[in-house]
Amino acid sequence: MLVVFGASGDLTARKLMPAVERLARRRLLPTAFSLVGVARTAWTDDDFQTHALAAVKDAGPGWPSVVKTFSYVAGDYAEGDTFERLRTVLEDIDRAHGTGGNRVFYMATVPNVFASVAGALGAHGLARRTDETPGSFVRLVIEKPFGHDLPSADQLDRDLHAVFDESQLYRIDHYLGKETVQNVLALRFANAIFEPNWNRNYVDHVQITVAESVGVGHRGGFYESAGALRDIVQNHVMQVLALTAMESPATIDAHGIRDEKVKVLRSIATMRPDEVAGNVVRGQYDRGWVEGAEEVGYRDEEGIAAESRTDTYVAARLEIDNWRWAGVPFFLRTGKRLPKRVTEVALGFRAVPHLPFPEGMAKGLGPNALVLRIQPDEGITLRFGAKVPGQAFRVRTVNMDFSYGAAFVEESPEAYERLLLDAMTGDPTLFIRDDEVDQAWRIWDPVLEAWGEADAPLARYEAGTWGPAEADALLAQDGRSWRNP
Repeated sequence: MLVVFGASGDLTARKLMPAVERLARRRLLPTAFSLVGVARTAWTDDDFQTHALAAVKDAGPGWPSVVKTFSYVAGDYAEGDTFERLRTVLEDIDRAHGTGGNRVFYMATVPNVFASVAGALGAHGLARRTDETPGSFVRLVIEKPFGHDLPSADQLDRDLHAVFDESQLYRIDHYLGKETVQNVLALRFANAIFEPNWNRNYVDHVQITVAESVGVGHRGGFYESAGALRDIVQNHVMQVLALTAMESPATIDAHGIRDEKVKVLRSIATMRPDEVAGNVVRGQYDRGWVEGAEEVGYRDEEGIAAESRTDTYVAARLEIDNWRWAGVPFFLRTGKRLPKRVTEVALGFRAVPHLPFPEGMAKGLGPNALVLRIQPDEGITLRFGAKVPGQAFRVRTVNMDFSYGAAFVEESPEAYERLLLDAMTGDPTLFIRDDEVDQAWRIWDPVLEAWGEADAPLARYEAGTWGPAEADALLAQDGRSWRNP
């Protein structure tokens, strides 16, 4: 049974309902599946079912029969009566559909109620630890952000662990549900030609880009309290970095993969306050043109303070202090109102030790690179040198492209579809463990602390560009430059 808190909200309509519909269409839902929505909105079961039908525009013919089993509980999360009525509904469904007390509670709410809702589930007998009822399960799925800094993340963990075991907690980061993110593991560990070169002996540097062409839209209130570092870098970017840099796991399962991710995060040195300005760039967009339309600056967006110093762009230089990556800089960047939406990982390789060609023959030759395109044009590009056709001997860089859409006829599941099914079947491999959260916050807490100073720099960049000049200078000081897709 799936119980969604925040059932009348945007996340449920945009992501969860379409995911449930696709799972139903592919016949991957349990036979006794039932969904219960909980929210403050004063709806009835019929209202909720109508909302669910409207949320899926291209639903298959079987969707109405799935939706007619949905139930709804209206009430405030701070009131005990809400959870008593929820318990009655769940017990009725157990009797009617034979769901056996199995529960997946999904927090599609604002983060500040995560702990209180979890506490209420425990207080009203709706949460059971794993060893209390053998043969059935209760799991809790939590949306990011997991705290807003290390102390708050630790406090949230203490509150959740007071009710649930760690094995019952599924911290969701939808980036890990993307097929191309998971394919980083396949590319590295299933191919003998790549993994031997995936280290400091051959790789000069690594770039991870998560670019968005959109602004903050109607999320101004949330974004003012978060910013790009909390919203994207601390979670999405660090998860992609961990998969890119980790050692080969002993087994491709939850323990093997998550253990290696934690190891590599632990190897990233924490910056001292005086090191932040030289390794991290904070930016904010001004008015400019994006995809042919003129867009306002961040401070002119709805709900944004006129003197806001919130980061809409972050670029950073990190180093991983271990045997594989010592001396290889990892350059990370994310931003809003950039020229296009793109997420990619680019490995730039070292130059050959000696070029036997005269200088004029290799003017168009650049460093080799392996680019993993995560979205939207999922695929892999390998950049290498080749001879230009003709009588003269000239060498330049060419691209060899692999596209997922062209290579596979199978339809890739959406991220939430994959992760929702994993939560229901009890596979935590693509979810984040508590020590991963701690290590990511350990890395970025000193940066947030430095940015809290009144004189902390805030670079400006024009919407529709690839970020502030300071971000280019961050790489230029090492003799490198950003790869702009």
